Amino acid sequence: MPDVAHQSVLVAALDKELAGLDSLSDAKQRLQNTLDEKRRAVVAASVMRGLDPSVPLRPSGIDWLGEIPAHWEIERSRWLFTEREQRSQTGEEEMLTVSHLTGVTPRSEKDVNMFQAESTAGYKLCFAGDLAINTLWAWMGAMGTARVNGIVSPAYNVYTPGPRLLHDYVDALVRIPVFAQAVTRYSKGVWSSRLRLYPEGFFETWWPVPPLDEQRQIVEHISTETAKIHRLRTATENSIALLKERRAALIAAAVTGQLEIPEAA
Repeated sequence: MPDVAHQSVLVAALDKELAGLDSLSDAKQRLQNTLDEKRRAVVAASVMRGLDPSVPLRPSGIDWLGEIPAHWEIERSRWLFTEREQRSQTGEEEMLTVSHLTGVTPRSEKDVNMFQAESTAGYKLCFAGDLAINTLWAWMGAMGTARVNGIVSPAYNVYTPGPRLLHDYVDALVRIPVFAQAVTRYSKGVWSSRLRLYPEGFFETWWPVPPLDEQRQIVEHISTETAKIHRLRTATENSIALLKERRAALIAAAVTGQLEIPEAA
């Protein structure tokens, strides 16, 4: 128990040290936010405008899409997808979750504490490449293409892309925020938080359809650029964690008399 004067000097010195760490941590958090914005911008620009900035554009006639490369096609989704209504007989397939944050992922890879049915027999089959949409949370962007075969809740909807679309291009397009906002006009519900996107609504949506070769280039570009951003984001996360450890260590050292402060001496 140091005397009050010593405590005051200790707290002042500690505040000065922590202020520097907190300022740096805040700057790194802003960098994280900027990287997230950068990733979304790269994906959106790629799937909506393509990779060649010099290519001629034309009006798409779709509010959320705006102008698109002149050689791209525009098609209603009813001609691009078919609904999959197959059901599991045993429910033993991999259970998949559909989130606005991670898209379609195996439930085993996530920490899910929500209610689970005693039996998943009768759940909808969802094969790799299928588009799965969480009907209730579509307005938030809870949709994406599956990477593995599995099953999803019977309350969800599953669609199989036709030959004119690559499933990775589909995944990139449906997970940009502007697409989730666009599908709300085709959703049904009294309140915005209760909107549901049923098949008849989904099949009314319009899609940009680049040539398949261009879709492959877009997907590869997105993969390369997001990998760079992910590496930088991971490094930034690690440095933020180290700053938090340093902060905790300084506080512990100060209150246990292990922090050397010349003024206090």
